[in-house]
Amino acid sequence: MIRKLLIANRGEIACRIIKTARRLGVATVAVYSDADADALHVQLADEAVRLGPAPARDSYLDVARVLDAAKRTNADAIHPGYGFLSENAGFCRACQEAGIIFVGPPASAIEAMGSKSAAKRIMEEAKVPLVPGYHGEEQDPAVLEEHAQRIGYPILLKAAAGGGGKGMRRVDSHGEFRSALDAAKREAMNAFSDDLMLLERYVVSPRHVEIQVFCDQQGNGVYLFERDCSVQRRHQKVVEEAPAPGLSEELRAEMGEAALRAAHAIGYQGAGTVEFLLDADGSFYFMEMNTRLQVEHPVTEMISGQDLVAWQLAVAAGEPLPKRQEELAIDGHAFEVRIYAEDPDNDFLPATGTLVRHRPPEESASVRVDTGVQSGDEISVHYDPMIAKLICHGRNRREALARLDRALGQYQIAGLRHNIDFLRRVINQEDFAAGRVSTHFIEDHESELLQAERALTPLECAGIAAYLHEREIRDLRAAAPVADRHSPWHAGDNWRSGLSARRRHNVDIHGRHVELVTEVSDGTVSWHCPVLGDTGRGEIRLLPGRELALVDGRRMSFASVDTAEGGAVFVADRQVEFRVLPPDLGEGGQHAEGLEAPMNGTVIALLAEPGSRVEENQPLLVMEAMKMEHTLRAPAAGVVQQYLCAEGDLVDGGSLLVDFESEEQS
Repeated sequence: MIRKLLIANRGEIACRIIKTARRLGVATVAVYSDADADALHVQLADEAVRLGPAPARDSYLDVARVLDAAKRTNADAIHPGYGFLSENAGFCRACQEAGIIFVGPPASAIEAMGSKSAAKRIMEEAKVPLVPGYHGEEQDPAVLEEHAQRIGYPILLKAAAGGGGKGMRRVDSHGEFRSALDAAKREAMNAFSDDLMLLERYVVSPRHVEIQVFCDQQGNGVYLFERDCSVQRRHQKVVEEAPAPGLSEELRAEMGEAALRAAHAIGYQGAGTVEFLLDADGSFYFMEMNTRLQVEHPVTEMISGQDLVAWQLAVAAGEPLPKRQEELAIDGHAFEVRIYAEDPDNDFLPATGTLVRHRPPEESASVRVDTGVQSGDEISVHYDPMIAKLICHGRNRREALARLDRALGQYQIAGLRHNIDFLRRVINQEDFAAGRVSTHFIEDHESELLQAERALTPLECAGIAAYLHEREIRDLRAAAPVADRHSPWHAGDNWRSGLSARRRHNVDIHGRHVELVTEVSDGTVSWHCPVLGDTGRGEIRLLPGRELALVDGRRMSFASVDTAEGGAVFVADRQVEFRVLPPDLGEGGQHAEGLEAPMNGTVIALLAEPGSRVEENQPLLVMEAMKMEHTLRAPAAGVVQQYLCAEGDLVDGGSLLVDFESEEQS
């Protein structure tokens, strides 16, 4: 029996593990970096120990500091969560040598699956189907090119030590190979300190289906069915669901048994996931095995009724599996979406800043929110930009999807960009609703899902108008002398000294400038948005209880919050964040042409010589932020005058990095 558990992680997974441990009566110890001193997982744990500075290498990835924290608090077990040290065989072995239970597989199993090339050889011997490819140790670029020609394009370059889409590139032709190889190796080295690459045939339009396996120390093993994780961007999962749509019972059993063969081949113990590519003809191929709990494990918990963290703790303590295969059954359907601080309209660049508001939908038996943040927290450049995971269950796929859409509509986030609107577009897309998905889903439906200029709705404009009126009243009250309680400045009507009741407001909504005209009479705000034409006018009244009443008699929920430069409104199931612009913009200043940092991050490569001429869209600079590489490209043909940064520099979002002169400018 585990008495005290140290969670060697942060964020939502640390909070999720603490909840199960608390239910089981297990004391918990959190660890934290300086950036996470006030984080939610620190507040929830029974004890907390500081590890070090914000960078993960100096805190969450420091094996000695984590073990020291466990010894100082007399923890008898460590749960690594996912990421960080969860698949570090050296850490697992160090725990065992210190007499601390590692809640995960033995080090030998982690090592066997840690190298994708070695894993392929083991799977081949275990008769687990493989995609044709090259998994050898020889890494000379010319040799790799020869194997790519033999396999046939398109191919997939993958970091042997990798995961999460890092160090991975699709290559469609021989001419692209060398540059793609260089980029994949560089990203792999930054992420894993290992740039060994493997090659695989790129299966066109497959599905990504993974099997949840569990094995105990007595040699028993079960699979808790499958998850479909096909909807991805940059090889990172966006939507996960269980069970996989359209999968027959026969194919489910065949894939489950293959996954168990993979687990038994390496003497596996604990929770693991075997990932497969599923072709349209029903053929499936081993991709990799993740020797840890997956981010998307909640959908499996929803359809199986099992607590996988509780299973992990039991198996780590030497207990047999809680259930046999014949005792497990699928109940209904579940979806999970990952809510990120990112900008889907700007190539999914991660966002940083203060989470001014974080108000998830109400949880229930069918709606679950796993998060590690709360209102007022900082989303920093140091860690993954995930805000939360939203999981919804239903009796069938249609019901689960309807609940997910409703829950997303109720979710309120303000202060930084996020992907909620994008997620709603994904799950409401016709093919997705019908279960017609593949790993190219987002690319295939890009025009529908990635809308750089999202159309405004009259309802959103009404909400903005209500917010602007309310803010003006609030600002005037704040400016009035406190002692003069009878001053008309404190009135809630439209009295103004020398001012008209009619107002023109300019707002910026995701880069789009919009004018709103408001006029107040008898507590009712009439609004007009010329850009919407005939539909862009109406009347609103803010009622007690924070509801928005429209003149046609409809009553709708309404909430608003101030942000750094403006506000955010939440009207019914819609939300929009905007900046309030000065009333007179003028002509604006002239700025030197150049490239700015799109986010906080580290400059890792300068790709052109100062003074050189470059073509439009030619890569000029590579940044790393939140564990991913981002390439800045020339906006037009022109000359790189100079770089205003150096490799290794930590730069702020918005800072000028490249002094660039286009041919048109010259």
